[in-house]
Amino acid sequence: MIQNQHTLAKTVSLSGSSLHTGEKVTVTMQPAPVGTGKRFRRLDLPDQPTVQAHIAHVKEVERRTTLVDGAATVHTVEHILSALSGLGVDNAIIDMDASEPPICDGSAQPYVDLIKAAGLQDQGQPRTVWEITEPIHLESKNGSLMTVVPDSQFRISCTNVGAEGRFTQYQSVVVTPETYTKELAAARTFVFYEDVKPLMDKGLIKGGSLENALVVRGEQVLSKEALRFKDEFVRHKILDIVGDLALFGRPIRGHVIAIKPGHGPNTELCAAIAKQHAKAMAMVPPAVTPKGGEVMDVTDVMALLPHRPPFLMVDRIVAMEGDTKCTGVKALSMNEWFFAGHFPGHPVMPGVLQLEAMAQVGSILLLKKPGQAGRIGYFLSADGVKFRKPVVPGDTLFIEVEMTQSKRLMAKARGRCVVNGEIVSEAEMLFGLVDK
Repeated sequence: MIQNQHTLAKTVSLSGSSLHTGEKVTVTMQPAPVGTGKRFRRLDLPDQPTVQAHIAHVKEVERRTTLVDGAATVHTVEHILSALSGLGVDNAIIDMDASEPPICDGSAQPYVDLIKAAGLQDQGQPRTVWEITEPIHLESKNGSLMTVVPDSQFRISCTNVGAEGRFTQYQSVVVTPETYTKELAAARTFVFYEDVKPLMDKGLIKGGSLENALVVRGEQVLSKEALRFKDEFVRHKILDIVGDLALFGRPIRGHVIAIKPGHGPNTELCAAIAKQHAKAMAMVPPAVTPKGGEVMDVTDVMALLPHRPPFLMVDRIVAMEGDTKCTGVKALSMNEWFFAGHFPGHPVMPGVLQLEAMAQVGSILLLKKPGQAGRIGYFLSADGVKFRKPVVPGDTLFIEVEMTQSKRLMAKARGRCVVNGEIVSEAEMLFGLVDK
């Protein structure tokens, strides 16, 4: 089911003190048009500069997530972004009269209450959700492990590892507006007592108190009230992950597995997801292919090769380097005949056809030589064949072949198929030319 984008139904505000700077601040959340995303605006600065809540603008991740774009700097954005993302708000303008939003009680609950007071407005345009297509795994020097794998839902499984093993906790949650409100929003930020002085020496947590943070001293938790969950620490870690991954700019469908997460590892994972998305979205720029010379359109290709649809595996030749190197292109759509049966419900280009594409491009190299036109290229052998990644509808296959040894009617060649800059298959080939 395709869901629509949502914004706030009305403007809402709250005031308080910030955690790290200790400043008094008022934050106002306003409705925003379709496609705006989440955007912070500094009302206290000349010209009221804005910064988009996007991973490209992350500049600092020590104990908080900071965004910078030109004159606009906004600290500690994770709780407000977590609440907006967790409740399904796609577009919002967040006005602030200081550099950091109020810490409130150290959780996202006050922001959840604010969003619910505003209500949500269906904007009538589809929401774009990014499905994780391939596993991503990151390891940090501090021992953090961050992994995301394909999943039909947005799920976070997290292990919080406390200092010297204290308060090590595990929790797994499928994040929806309902579960976010019930299981995550009220979990408060925490700090270990031995870390307080170093943080204060760095000019951080100036607004910190037992009213807005849990302080762990030995085996004791210092707080103005009892723990809200027996595993409140790990739930807050998941809350932070939701906020930091909101910097991707669109909802995610995948299973995040986090061990000892933090704002640094969280944003590194977000950047890796953004990189995966950029590769998947990469397309061959449209261009008019000139005839003749080193570039061949499909008509020129068929003038050399005897192959015809549906067994023609080269749409065009885009580069030739002398008599030894050639690059062809095959653009794949769901209309390809082989996707219907390989496999139903999970279309993947057969590896043997990728190998055939390499052979056809190699044959073009041989057939371009004087006196060879009209012959047919035959496979004699293939060695070192490797299929590294699946090729699916929508991919553009770049078929690169380099001749390593050549006689008049026989040749050895090294071939590889590339999608979005990554090798998906490769082989060493021996083939020859025969008369029709």
